[in-house]
Amino acid sequence: MRKLIIEARVNEYMMREQGNPHVPYSPQEIAADAQACREAGAAILHFHARQPDGQPDHAAAAYADTVERVRASSDILVHPTLGYVTLDASGEERLDHILAMAKDPARAPHFAPIDMGSVNVDRYNAQARRFETTNLVYKNSTETLVYFAQNIREAGMKPYLVSWTIGFTRYAGAFLDMGLIDEPAFICFCLTDNTFLGGHPGTLKGLQAHLDFLPADRRVEWTVVNFGGNLFSLAAAIIAQGGHISIGLGDYHYPELGQPTNADLVRRIAEIARELGREVATPAEAKAILAMT
Repeated sequence: MRKLIIEARVNEYMMREQGNPHVPYSPQEIAADAQACREAGAAILHFHARQPDGQPDHAAAAYADTVERVRASSDILVHPTLGYVTLDASGEERLDHILAMAKDPARAPHFAPIDMGSVNVDRYNAQARRFETTNLVYKNSTETLVYFAQNIREAGMKPYLVSWTIGFTRYAGAFLDMGLIDEPAFICFCLTDNTFLGGHPGTLKGLQAHLDFLPADRRVEWTVVNFGGNLFSLAAAIIAQGGHISIGLGDYHYPELGQPTNADLVRRIAEIARELGREVATPAEAKAILAMT
């Protein structure tokens, strides 16, 4: 069986005061977390640049500093965000910092994400029976997606396709048909739980719906995240079916485990994989699986 690629999603927009003090903010903290996750079995790091107080930092310099520190301390593959909070920014504005970094070997990311459609990202408070916000749309027009695909390829990075619903998965198939994405495509099924309702639920049925619509005539490697929920209930099924795992405190604080670190979560996934007879991929092995140069 092919080796398992583990991606550590270390911070997203999660705040420490939400329940876990181990969410990294600064470039130094993210780089240290990346090294610990690499030692625990992660092959990929996904991060969002943050200010010292945890607020998002969209400055290109913040991303460049973080990537440079990560690459200097570890061979883990780097996957920075484009940021869905920049809701009305153009495709050029959202990708410029990634393309600039790609020109410098010390700061070049290995991946850049493309969310293959648009989705509402408002939080629902089930206890209060109301939405906490009502106008947040993660907007990704077809024109923007084509721009991302073309420029990410030209910059020598691997597109990291993200699918929240079946429609996104079908769009990924169309981009493969058009030749805008090279095979094997790498697609992340973004399941969502609790306050996040925009994706399929974090259940076997939610996952299977995506798998049912993967193009049968194309080579695809897939990974799974549960944004807002516990991914461990699906981990064994994902691993057994040949998928990969994307997990971290950026998506969920895992209070069921106390206050784990990102490395703790990665280590636990690696243990489950080995118990099921599947070894964990190193960054070099992950690059080979994904046909990255």
